[in-house]
Amino acid sequence: MSKLFVETRGQGANLVLIHGWGLNSGVWESISHELQQHYRLTLIDLPGFGRNADKMPAVYDLSTITSMVKASLPDKCSILGWSLGGLVAQQLAIELGERVEKLILTATSPRFNQIDEWVGIKPNVLNVFEQQLERDFSKTLDRFMAIQALGSVSAKQDIKRIKAHVENYPIPDNEALRAGLSILADSDLRDMICKIKAPTLRLYGKLDSLVPVAAIPLIKAKQPNAKSHIFNHASHAPFVSHPDEFIQQVREFMDNN
Repeated sequence: MSKLFVETRGQGANLVLIHGWGLNSGVWESISHELQQHYRLTLIDLPGFGRNADKMPAVYDLSTITSMVKASLPDKCSILGWSLGGLVAQQLAIELGERVEKLILTATSPRFNQIDEWVGIKPNVLNVFEQQLERDFSKTLDRFMAIQALGSVSAKQDIKRIKAHVENYPIPDNEALRAGLSILADSDLRDMICKIKAPTLRLYGKLDSLVPVAAIPLIKAKQPNAKSHIFNHASHAPFVSHPDEFIQQVREFMDNN
């Protein structure tokens, strides 16, 4: 299995950044230049995305891509995972135990899809995206980013900022896009996150439609020791819409806990 390309910046405690579906490590540009003044950042594009667009495993599932990311991690590190990257980050923390020093989970959940009493993404939403992918990746990604920014007072600017950075990277592999949607639809770590040993900070956007605020107490019940912070005017990408407040949360958690 091919080793993933990673980029490192800065000096200090190791902090690994893992992006979400359809995008790449370019999404972190609005905050990485500040964070690298304080930490040694490791920026990882997930298999099939960004600079790892050509690194595709034979079976693309959460277990496999987590193993590929694991092989690229520093011996000890903190991990910041967003959305799909947050699923990978949670799986890493479960598997690696004390190798993960701190865990920062942004707009993510142990279970994204709504099921029974669990609040999440309506089941048909991801199905529609999968069907649209077959016809037009670019428009599908535009729609997905629009949902991510929905409700944010700076939604249009947020989308432009994300696109400007991620478009500097190779386009994702089609199979990675499809399989990534399946991971979001099917993964269920609800009964496993209680095993996470690393101090955990969960960051949410109050206007997020993919990880609704109604899910927060349900997640808290599964991982009661985790700290939480809600960005009142943010949607699914608070590090883009509210970079200063986001950096403040990250630094307080990294430096004072």
